[in-house]
Amino acid sequence: MRITRIESIPVRVPLKPGLTTRTAHGPHSVSQYLIVRVHTDSSLVGLGEATVSAIWSGETSRGAVAAIEQWIAPALIGKDPREINSLRMRMDEAIKFNPFTKAAVEMALWDLAGKAAGVPVYQLLGGKVRSKIPIKMMIGAFDPPQAVELAKRFLNWGVKCLKVKVGIDPISDLARVQAVRETAGPGIPMTVDANCGWNAATARRMVRELEDYGLLFVEQPIPAGDPELLAEVRQASDLPIMADESVWTLTDAWAVAEARAADIISVYPGKNGGIANSLEIVHAAKAAGLLCHMGSNLELGVGSAAMLHLAAAVPEIASELYPADIIGPNYHETDLLKKPLTLGPEYAVVPDELGLGVELDEDKLERRRDKE
Repeated sequence: MRITRIESIPVRVPLKPGLTTRTAHGPHSVSQYLIVRVHTDSSLVGLGEATVSAIWSGETSRGAVAAIEQWIAPALIGKDPREINSLRMRMDEAIKFNPFTKAAVEMALWDLAGKAAGVPVYQLLGGKVRSKIPIKMMIGAFDPPQAVELAKRFLNWGVKCLKVKVGIDPISDLARVQAVRETAGPGIPMTVDANCGWNAATARRMVRELEDYGLLFVEQPIPAGDPELLAEVRQASDLPIMADESVWTLTDAWAVAEARAADIISVYPGKNGGIANSLEIVHAAKAAGLLCHMGSNLELGVGSAAMLHLAAAVPEIASELYPADIIGPNYHETDLLKKPLTLGPEYAVVPDELGLGVELDEDKLERRRDKE
């Protein structure tokens, strides 16, 4: 089997009314992503998704198209898509960085490998250790009344864990967390995510004040790039600290672990540049005695499927302790799939079909194609 063509399809998918969100990075109301199809000289086609964001990774859908067409496709066409490690090296040699773009192509390679072998991707990763993955729903950095409205909406649906975005300013952050905690009651686990929004002094103060709200962890309290400073924040409180934006690469994971800067590392294929890169980071975390968590960039259906297979196969992605963020399709008007994934209210279920186990709905794809 040989790769004959890599097709890049920019899409524009709005978030559902009432489920647009806001973080310290800015508002998010429309997702301008990229769907990738890797065609072969057989009947098999592999699917991938790049959840690109200029304010997150610096990538855009148009930039991803250019990267694939000009550098990645020429390096991969004619090669066997099942030789994933070799093709990862070829992508890295062809173009630096661009993790979400490379992840989309690599997802499609795993999809093809699973279809060719007649097994789901999780089987290629060593088999399932869990069939259902606990998840949490996310509440944006809104004022307390809006945050409470969202909390009630999720709780009424049956959600068992909530994530609250903070990192805007200390007063409104605490008010939001307090309001959601009072609404949810003491029995609902909660986390907060600052998305790099606090400086170190504010973060040290905030993690101490947040101890009163019974949180599972505080995610990325300060900007990435200084593991020693993150370690100081960690030492200011008994609340576990999760590193997300701080860990894009295996080198980042090593630096965070060596500095004792976090208790948990957030991984997911898009940010890490692919499923295989996420696995490497998990192994490094395991060697350092750290657990991992499945993060998110609000993926659509294909990207969420890749996350499900990874979370199902890797024991150290400890979703039972730290519920996953495999929730993106719940926020979008469409996931672009013929058959939606099962994502909640309490658990996400890994698909058992071959490869990633998902199929695009061509009509939905065409309606959401970004032609601008």
